[in-house]
Amino acid sequence: MEKDITIDIHLEEDETNTTARAVLNIRGDHFEAEGSARRTPADPPKPEIGEELAIARALGVLQAEVMDAAQEKINTFLGSG
Repeated sequence: MEKDITIDIHLEEDETNTTARAVLNIRGDHFEAEGSARRTPADPPKPEIGEELAIARALGVLQAEVMDAAQEKINTFLGSG
C-alpha cells in the first residue's frame, strides 16, 4: 500500500523574525508545531535562511510530537500505558 501524507507549513516573517508553523493530520491525530528564527540586526537580510531555520525547527518539534504519540500507542498496545 502506498500513501501520501502532507505537512502544511505556514510562514510569518518581518524584518528580523520568521516563524514557521507545521501542521500534520494523520488518521485522526492532529499535530502542530512551531519554530522560529531571528536575524541579528548586523547581518544582511537573507529571508531564505530564516525560513529554512524556522521550518527545520518546526519540523524537529513536530517529529518529537509524532514520536511521542507513536510511543504512547505502543505502550497502550503492550498494556504498559
